Amino acid sequence: MSEIRYDRVHDTHVIIAPERLHRPDLGVECITDIDKEHCPFCEGNESMTPPEIFAIRPSNTFANETGWQTRVIPNIYKAVQIETPYLHHYGLNEYWEGFGAHEVIVDTAKHHISMVEWSDSEVVVWLKTLRARVGDLRRDHRIAYISLFKNEGYMSGLTQPHSHTQLIGLPIIPKAIRERYERDNEHYKLTGTALMESILLQEEYSVDRIIAVQGDFTVFCPYASAYPFEIMISSKKALGHIDMLSDVTIEELAPLLLSTLKKLKRQLGCFHFNLHIETPPLQHGGLPDDVCRHLHDASRFSIHIMPRIYRLGGFEVSTGMMINPVTPELAAKLLRESTNV
Repeated sequence: MSEIRYDRVHDTHVIIAPERLHRPDLGVECITDIDKEHCPFCEGNESMTPPEIFAIRPSNTFANETGWQTRVIPNIYKAVQIETPYLHHYGLNEYWEGFGAHEVIVDTAKHHISMVEWSDSEVVVWLKTLRARVGDLRRDHRIAYISLFKNEGYMSGLTQPHSHTQLIGLPIIPKAIRERYERDNEHYKLTGTALMESILLQEEYSVDRIIAVQGDFTVFCPYASAYPFEIMISSKKALGHIDMLSDVTIEELAPLLLSTLKKLKRQLGCFHFNLHIETPPLQHGGLPDDVCRHLHDASRFSIHIMPRIYRLGGFEVSTGMMINPVTPELAAKLLRESTNV
């Protein structure tokens, strides 16, 4: 039996329809690219990219040379660019100039094409790199919001197989993001607890959708999962946002994230996915004052993993409403029972 479930975090509905599990378009092909010689993100090919903005590397190495662990460069195919004037044009055809930041974080010097291949230490360095970049851009008061995301596999929108993350900083807060944090604030004012904290308490009570609990973090399949095997990693405790996480928290989170991805690999084989890290607005950007005041208390750090094992169709595109053929309860059960590859 199908169900139409309400997603309280995103204020949307999702159809959970197990009857559609056997559609013929399910499944993806493995990525097999191994062309290291011509890969601009491989160590030794630094001259093939723009000059680095930031890198984690030993102190006895030099910028734009070998020896780095992670490397941040401007995206050649920029959606927005920092050099553009910070101008907002009003009128019937209102628009902003294309100001913003669009960066590529090269996640590892090794020619990995999947996060599943990483070590715990590589995840730690990756998280510290994201922390540094968001912390740096927070000081630019023209940037109101940052999107941090990874695409892995062609079904996710990937165009460069070497493992990398993207950061896009905008002078505006997208409507869906603004409304989400306004809902978080309303829940906080009504209950005195963050919405994600309330959700995790409910998940602990029902148990069925929890995959793992480690330290401050809970891994679970959301009640109204929009994608098969969709996962969130979050905490009831206010740990701060990505640029506020302590080294201790990062070292606790890294192996849990890697273990979760390996469980997905065990269940799905080769799988493509989108991953994004929740980043609350950095500046006012049109948010009500009380939302800005309560951002830390009303929201929680979280990582969202969305496996892309089937293509979207006309219904999803025309309505904005997703159809998920795998119940989150079944997905969580299978993942709990998985052993790492």
